[in-house]
Amino acid sequence: MSEQEYLSRDALRALQSERLVRLVARLYQHVPFYRERMHAAGVSPADIRWIEDLHKLPFTTKDDMRQVYPLGLLAVPLTEIEEIHASSGTTGKPVIDAYTRNDLDIWGEVMGRTLEMGGATSADIIQNAYGYGLFTGGLGVHYGAHNIHATVIPISGGNTKRQLAILQDFGSTVLTCTPSYSLYLAEAAREEGLDPASFKLKYGYFGAEPWSEAMRAEIEKNFGIKAYDIYGLTEIIGPGVASECVEQAGMHINEDHFYPEIINPETGEVLPDGEKGELVITTITKTGTPILRYRTRDITFLIRDKCACGRTTVRMHRLFGRTDDMLIIRGVNVFPSQIEEVLLRFEKIEPHYQLIVDRKDHLDNLEVQIEMTQDLFSDEVRNLEQIERKIEGEIASALGIHARVRLVEPKTIPRSEGKAVRIIDKRKI
Repeated sequence: MSEQEYLSRDALRALQSERLVRLVARLYQHVPFYRERMHAAGVSPADIRWIEDLHKLPFTTKDDMRQVYPLGLLAVPLTEIEEIHASSGTTGKPVIDAYTRNDLDIWGEVMGRTLEMGGATSADIIQNAYGYGLFTGGLGVHYGAHNIHATVIPISGGNTKRQLAILQDFGSTVLTCTPSYSLYLAEAAREEGLDPASFKLKYGYFGAEPWSEAMRAEIEKNFGIKAYDIYGLTEIIGPGVASECVEQAGMHINEDHFYPEIINPETGEVLPDGEKGELVITTITKTGTPILRYRTRDITFLIRDKCACGRTTVRMHRLFGRTDDMLIIRGVNVFPSQIEEVLLRFEKIEPHYQLIVDRKDHLDNLEVQIEMTQDLFSDEVRNLEQIERKIEGEIASALGIHARVRLVEPKTIPRSEGKAVRIIDKRKI
C-alpha cells in the first residue's frame, strides 16, 4: 500500500506538476524528437509550470514511435538501460520501451499496487499465465509479485493441460491471464472432469483485451473468484497503469506516475471528467523512454470522486473498446464488448464468438457467430432459429443495428492462449 494512492488532490497536483516540469525540461534537452515537436508547437519548457499546462504540449502516437524505431525516444545513455520490451509489431515495426533501473522499480511498485488492490498478499501463490519475453504482461506481473513478496509461478501463456495441473498441484490462489484465456481454462478443466471452482483460486487479474461485465460474471461463476480488470500498455510501461480495487468500480490510475487525459479522438480537444473519449497518458516519472501525451486509442472516461476503498486516485471506466477496433456499421459505432454484453445474457450459448463484417451492394453487413452448448446443439432446428432471432432482436434493441446471428457448433470458434480474435473484417480484404 502506497501513501501516494491516498494523497489529497492538492498534494497530488503539486507532485504531478513538479514531475511534469522536470520531465519536459529533460525531454527538450535529451530527445531531439520532442525538442523538434515542441518547436513546431511553439512551446518551450518555460511555458510548462503546472500540470494544467500539459495541453500545450504535442501528442505522441504509435506511428511516431515507429518512425523513430528503435531507440529514437531514448532519454538516457544506452548504458543506463537494463531491459527492453516491445509490442508484437504485427501491423508494422514494433514500438519499443526501454527501462532504466528506476523504471523497473516503478514497474514493480505499480504492479505491486495492482495485486494488493484486489487483496493479494505475500501469502499468495500467483500463477502467471501472461506471456513472458518481449511482451510486457508476464514480467510486469512477475515484478509486482516480487514487490509484495508473493510466490510467483512463471508458467507463461499456453500449455493448458500443464496450467490445470499446476493449479491443482500447487494450490495457486491467484490467476493472471487474458479474460478470454481464463474461460478457455475453465472449459478445458471441465473436459478433464475437473470443476474450475474446486481450485484454490481466490482472485484473478485479467487484462490485455477489452471485456464486459457479463464476462466478469461468467469468470467469477466458473472459478468462484473475484475477477479484477487491469490495464496497461507497452508504450507506457506495461501492466500496472491502472487496476480495480475490491470495490470493482473503475480502475484506479497510478497518476503519481501516469497522468491521464480524455480527448475527443477527432479533434484532440480535452474533454471533462465523465465524458467518453480517447485516453491519453503522459509518463511523468519514466526515465528511459518517457512519453508525452500518448494517444492510446482506448475509449473510456474518468471518474474523479473518491472511491469507497479510500484511494483518491482518479479512476477510469472499463474500456469500451479501441478506436481501431471500433466497427462502423451503416453509420453506427459498434464495439465488440457491447455485443458481448448482449450475448452473455443468454443461456445455452458459450462465451466464444466472432464478428464477421462484409460489404454487399455497397452496404455493410454484420454477422455474429456464437458457439452453442452441446445441449443446444442437440436441439431442433426450429428452436435454434428462434434463439437466433431473439438474439438479433436484443442486439438491435441495444445497439440500434441489425446483425445476422448464426449459432455454430461447439468448439468451432478458434481459441486463443493470448488475446482473442473477435473481428474478421472482410471489407479490407
